[in-house]
Parts: sequence; structure tokens; C-alpha cells
Amino acid sequence: MILGYWSLLMGISVDQLHGDGAEVSGKILMRALTQHAGKRHQDAAGAANVVVWLSPLKPGGFAPVMPVRQPLYRLVQKDKMFTPHLLVVPTGSQVEFPNRDPFFHNVFSLFNGKRFDLGLYESGTSRSVRFDREGVSYIFCNIHPEMGAIVLALKTPYFGISGEDGVITLHNVAAGSYRLNVWSENAQLANSDVSQRLVQVSTEPVHLGDITLQATTDALAHHKNKFGDDYQPSREQKY
Repeated sequence: MILGYWSLLMGISVDQLHGDGAEVSGKILMRALTQHAGKRHQDAAGAANVVVWLSPLKPGGFAPVMPVRQPLYRLVQKDKMFTPHLLVVPTGSQVEFPNRDPFFHNVFSLFNGKRFDLGLYESGTSRSVRFDREGVSYIFCNIHPEMGAIVLALKTPYFGISGEDGVITLHNVAAGSYRLNVWSENAQLANSDVSQRLVQVSTEPVHLGDITLQATTDALAHHKNKFGDDYQPSREQKY
């Protein structure tokens, strides 16, 4: 699956979009969490929604120029779910959290990325957060423990998200030296050396080969509320 390349977000012109940048591709392989008879089972479906991005080694490898008109990013709350579940945005972007359920929500994040608490707000209203630092933010609702999402803020325009087949493609990557980064909600790199891998890009296509991940437990499961306490069991909750 090919993910959008931030041409407008990063101040890149249409001419540059069709310029001399190279295509960088690879494939995610996922080792299942369980093992059968001593053999690791390959779970192709689990290879989706892995984010791969390239960070330039040279400072100022590209200028993160934001456009006059900011693109609209939303994590919609509907049917006690966040949609989309995974949202990748440029660092500095503002994300809206509209409440389209007929009851209150309280969106918060107290994890590695952006820490915030939007408080209680009613149906038909919206609040927003600016993700001004690079990193992963796990998003929850303080009322409904089943709700969870991820916002990944990146400083680089060169990123992609794997499809169901595990394929990732980054288009029009400028020539230069980059560090490879890989992130998955429910997996970690099977070989930690991959996180130190350097990628040299010229004008020719670059194939990263297979990137193997080992499945882990659900990162969003059994989380605490915004006070650091367990959620209280619901008694026929109507909202």
C-alpha cells in the first residue's frame, strides 16, 4: 500500500514531485506471536499497518516548510471507535477530535508522544491538539476503555504504511543518506540491527528487501485511565 507523500506539506513543488527522486520499497514479514511444533508461523494479515520512514543523516536534508493552508487531520469518534485507527501526520500538525456519538467523550494521551487531556465534551462538538513533537501518541477515551488509536508525528516526508500484503513503497525520495525507521503497534523488529540500518538513495530504485517483525501483545490493551487507575466496570452503561 502506498501512503501519500507530503509534497504540499513540506513545501515541495509539483515539478519536484515529478522530479528525479527515487522509489524506495520493501516488504514486511510478520512472525506470529504463537509457535506451533517449534516452527514460527508467518501471519501475512499481520503485516499491515507497519510504518516505515527515512530520516536524513545530514542536518537540513529537507526544510519542513508548512503551507499557508493547513491540511485537515481528524480522528473521528463514532460508535465508540476512533477512525482512522492509525494516523500519520507531519510534526506540527493540528488534529481534530470530533465527537459524532450521541454521548460524551474525554480524549487523552499520557504516553511518549504528545501528552494532553481534552476533558469531557458532548456530542456534535470537537476539540483539537497540535502534535508539535515527533513521536508516537497513544490516544484513549477516559470514559470508554475499548477506544484506542495512534497518532504518529514525523519530521520527514518520506514514509509509507504497509498494506495487507506487507508491501511498502516510498515515492520520489531525494538523493541522500538516511536512517531506516520501522514502527508497528503490535510487533517489534526481529533483528535490532535493522534500526541502525543506513539507506543510500540516488536516482535508481532502492529495494530494502524483507523486514521481519516479531508479533507482540496488543500495545493498547489493558491501559489505565487518565488518572493512572483501572477503569471501573460498566453497569449497563448507556453511553
